Amino acid sequence: MDVFAAGAVFLVAYALIASERFDRTLIALLGGLLVVVFGIVDQEEAFTAIDFNVIFLLAGMMVLAGGLSKTGFFEFVAGIAIHFSRGKPFRLLIILSLLTALLAAVLDNVTTVVLLTPVTLSIARTLKVNPFPYLISQIFASNIGGTATLIGDPPNILIGSAAGLDFGDFLVNLTPVVILIMVAFVGIMWLAFGRNMEDDADRLDILATVDPAAAIKDRPLMIRALIVLGLTLVGFLFHSTLGLEAATIALLGATILMFVGPLDPHEALRDIEWNTLFFFIGLFMLIEAVIHVGIVGGIADSLAEAAGGNLTVATMGILWFSALASAIVDNIPYTATAIPIVQQLADTGLRAEPMWWALALGACLGGNLTVVGASANIVVANLATRDGHPITFMQFFRYGLGVVAASLAISTVYLYVRYLS
Repeated sequence: MDVFAAGAVFLVAYALIASERFDRTLIALLGGLLVVVFGIVDQEEAFTAIDFNVIFLLAGMMVLAGGLSKTGFFEFVAGIAIHFSRGKPFRLLIILSLLTALLAAVLDNVTTVVLLTPVTLSIARTLKVNPFPYLISQIFASNIGGTATLIGDPPNILIGSAAGLDFGDFLVNLTPVVILIMVAFVGIMWLAFGRNMEDDADRLDILATVDPAAAIKDRPLMIRALIVLGLTLVGFLFHSTLGLEAATIALLGATILMFVGPLDPHEALRDIEWNTLFFFIGLFMLIEAVIHVGIVGGIADSLAEAAGGNLTVATMGILWFSALASAIVDNIPYTATAIPIVQQLADTGLRAEPMWWALALGACLGGNLTVVGASANIVVANLATRDGHPITFMQFFRYGLGVVAASLAISTVYLYVRYLS
């Protein structure tokens, strides 16, 4: 009975989120609370399922980004990006996308979009253009770029820990295919947006009047904020050595900035996107119910049985199923559920390496299919809505389908040629 109840609540909640008729945060919270009210999971289980490392990492980075925004830093970066683009909108889109992908690989995709989305919105306001093409291309780029390294996307961190894979392993095995996917991504963005992004004299006139340095409102605060942000990012890179989680480092950075800024804590905390955080809270609770009753695990077990000892079938099945599952349920809890399945397949004698890379590629790249498929997507969507430019479920899906199809096709060929042929 719990299986049907959990499935029903999840499907109804997902349908309502996809319909865009109701606020996605309210639906996620209502769904998460209903699974507790119906007794599918108890309150302790539901609250334990909330990944506060994700919640507090986001909160800390939002405070840091908010502090920087008060200095005019984002307008300064926007002006530099506009100059590099030479007033050509599609060139600007590619510059922002490549910057996003690179930062997502070095940091992580969620932190990257928290920092860069205000820049993108500022650029769109300066050029007086629709920010949608820039925002959605940055979402796609953040998830693709984050796939390349151990720290780029949370699923990779989970996989690396379970499989004993380090930063170098991910760099050597996944970066080549990510580069190929980025090349295809540029082509897809050209087909989707490039032909409609006409250059015109108005944009060139705006370009001529932009003085990046003039945008800086508070240089001392900007310097302090950048130093704190830089130390925070260094902390992320060495968090394992330090024995600290990313959330602790982010909150420490935010707290230090409020001290040295100085920033008014009341104003700083208002910069936090509470809608985004509570959406995650509801989603974690809702997905825990689906995992608890065995729905996700049962589907994954069927995959193991269908493989029948064939490594190629198992690898490709993991890749494509992971992409689909990660588009429906957030890729973090899905990956946590799928890891034991890969380990079980490896115990039957199948070579584990290609299956681990298939899981990483599927889970990370599949997040580009829907607006709720990855944490970065949700963060950008909420920031865009706050700025008056909502990204609907179907808008995202329309463009994400092509990006994910191309990404998976390239990944399929890459996995087969490198590990299975």
